[in-house]
Amino acid sequence: MTDLRHHGDVDARPGLEDFAVNVRGDAPPAWLRSRLVEALDEIGRYPSAEHDAAARRAVAVRHGRSPDEVLVLAGAAEGFALLPALRPRLAALVHPSFTEPEVALRTAGVPVHHVLLAAADGFQLDAAAVPEEADLVVLGNPTNPTSVLHPADTLRALARPGRVLVVDEAFMDAVPGEVESLAGEALDGVLVLRSLTKTWALPGLRAGYALGPPPLLARLAAARPHWPVGTLQLAAVAACAEPLAVAEAEAAARETAEHRAVLAAALAELPGVRVHLPAAGPYLLLRVRDGERVREALRARGIAVRRGDTFPGLTTDHLRVAVRDPRRCEPLLVALRAELEPGRVR
Repeated sequence: MTDLRHHGDVDARPGLEDFAVNVRGDAPPAWLRSRLVEALDEIGRYPSAEHDAAARRAVAVRHGRSPDEVLVLAGAAEGFALLPALRPRLAALVHPSFTEPEVALRTAGVPVHHVLLAAADGFQLDAAAVPEEADLVVLGNPTNPTSVLHPADTLRALARPGRVLVVDEAFMDAVPGEVESLAGEALDGVLVLRSLTKTWALPGLRAGYALGPPPLLARLAAARPHWPVGTLQLAAVAACAEPLAVAEAEAAARETAEHRAVLAAALAELPGVRVHLPAAGPYLLLRVRDGERVREALRARGIAVRRGDTFPGLTTDHLRVAVRDPRRCEPLLVALRAELEPGRVR
């Protein structure tokens, strides 16, 4: 049985060189830490409607939307946890992909249909593969862990009356220009989820947001408790939506793309390694001969990579590696070469 609750943080125990978690940097940038420190003076009071409105306004300006089309979340993962509130009759989940939506829906008793994409087809989505009767469709763009960026036109083709299309754009701000994003489009029945975790090194804060039609957001949020998002989270969302932050994220996305190309080329030279390309996210999906042994051997050498077999449609020979700068990647490449090249001492 696939362990749908397994995530990269489990693989990346303290003391290991971390290629399992797709977070840029080890801590938020100094300017963002300063904003969070300033917000500490506000935590003696409950989060206010003014705090929430300020965060929603900033996100709305960032994406060219209206503030009532924004719902601030305790991380994009909260958005997935809220999906059962939409009361779908059949959920079509495009895999391999992030598994928390499936956990939430199955736990709530929602019937789930897998739309399994194939490596032979480049993990590309054919909209015709999604059952017509599915009234909820969930997919990632770019997709975790395949790093595939689906064309926006393909996603638009999935939208229709009576269906909610959920697009997980948790890694979209790591794509230069955010090409193929639907975040700036007000489309009926389309819900876009965004996360601050990856680009801004905030996994411990749990901050993100949803974009969609106000009636759909109201249905999604109907069962939330009062004060669902804290003051620091609201401050982070507002700060990371400001123009200077968006420009910094764009520069980081371009740098990540350069680093990804260098890492992909180096990995492709290793015996027994197949790199899935093209790739658009801050991570690469590998198929490695004797993958489970290699993953454990890397761990023994002090390096953590993400196992792939907990994603529906992948196997123990699949590994996901986060993109780091070339200097940080060298130990990974040395260790992989030692484990994979014939005649090497292990």
